[in-house]
Amino acid sequence: MKISLSILNADFSNLYNDLKEIINDVDMIHMDVMDGVFVPNLSFGPDIIKSLRPKTDIPFDTHLMIEHPLKYLDDYIKAGSNYITVHYEALDDLNEIITHLKNRNIKVGISIKPNTKVEVLEPYLKELDLILIMSVEPGFGGQKFDSSAISKCKYLKEKQKDYNYIISIDGGINDKTLPLVKDYVDMVVVGSYITKAKAKKEAIKTLKNIK
Repeated sequence: MKISLSILNADFSNLYNDLKEIINDVDMIHMDVMDGVFVPNLSFGPDIIKSLRPKTDIPFDTHLMIEHPLKYLDDYIKAGSNYITVHYEALDDLNEIITHLKNRNIKVGISIKPNTKVEVLEPYLKELDLILIMSVEPGFGGQKFDSSAISKCKYLKEKQKDYNYIISIDGGINDKTLPLVKDYVDMVVVGSYITKAKAKKEAIKTLKNIK
């Protein structure tokens, strides 16, 4: 199982030191960018991403939980994002966003909230590099897993043979919930279970060893 580490609940006063022990044990770093409008929380901007970029070669997925992401894409590209994931529900033309990212050789991700039907992504599947299914309402870390996400992942897995996207899931993932989705996803986004653990490396090993 590939793991994308969400840094939302990491220690931002000492970010790299908080992560350096485990940063090369995961497969991707997940950057949750929030504007306080699209979701009821604020997080960080491109400067945090830029500051962490020289410290590791691990791919960065910048998850833009913001309205009108199109006008901010270049800021996050310049900061060092490898993937940029926008929300289907955001207020911009998805085809325009996809074209913009592909023209700049950035991997394209799209995410949907728990109340959005997965079928809305059908017109875009051939263009996507990553699909992020939210198993909590986006905005805050440490929430309880929403099991409605499982059927969405199953739907995408059934179609995956015809496409090239990664299926990822984000929200409430831990050693108890990962077994529910492991057969239907390629990667899990994990935050609190790792960043709040007393033994972070062991927490990662536990997840990677779940069969």
